[in-house]
Amino acid sequence: MIEKTKYVRSQSLMRAYRQIECQHCGIDDGSVCGAHSNQSKHGKGRGIKASDDACASLCHACHYELDMGKELTRQQRIDMWELAHRKTRAALKERGLWEFDDGE
Repeated sequence: MIEKTKYVRSQSLMRAYRQIECQHCGIDDGSVCGAHSNQSKHGKGRGIKASDDACASLCHACHYELDMGKELTRQQRIDMWELAHRKTRAALKERGLWEFDDGE
């Protein structure tokens, strides 16, 4: 049996993603936001975004490349998001903005 995803929806967490620079390219141009995972293991499904705790802080250009760009393979997109997500969590924890105790 497949376990049902427990979605986190948090406006404060989505605001926190905007408070740090892009965790892929490093730019801080005012376009940074929480880029939700596109992987089903994070709850992404047809017509539903992944959980809000499965986001990476990305600028508009990096977010676009991740979601709609043609330059990256599927695996490169996964790797790009995973690294940016880990860096995002670390940066938010460092600033006291990560709301979760995830055992790290």
